Amino acid sequence: MAAVPLMLIPFILYNLAMIGVFGGGGIEAVLGSEIISVNMMSGAVWKMSLGDLFIVFSLVILFLEIFKATRRSSLALMDHLFSMALFIVFLVEFLLVQGAATQIFFILMLITLVDVIAGFTVTVKSASRDVAIGL
Repeated sequence: MAAVPLMLIPFILYNLAMIGVFGGGGIEAVLGSEIISVNMMSGAVWKMSLGDLFIVFSLVILFLEIFKATRRSSLALMDHLFSMALFIVFLVEFLLVQGAATQIFFILMLITLVDVIAGFTVTVKSASRDVAIGL
């Protein structure tokens, strides 16, 4: 379970929204549905949609993924490989599935790419420190 990329959660949630589990009207209508609305002191109304919530949730998961990349175990490499595979699945779905051709999905895909790059970078950097200390 530790080697499973957490970005799989937003991917699954997005696909569930795409097939209509969270309501009908197409993916654009579901992602654009308002979750919260707050009247600001300036008189403006701040609104958060379900798509915005997906992005916020994914950024929190990205933080957790980068934190997971700092561990030194045999599962870390598997986690990076699975994250890379998930990015490839994101990319293929973005290119081939009509419901995935949205700004929200594109941003989720970029967050997954940052997860892959940051994971490998953190692992290589921490491994080079271990080697430097051992010499």
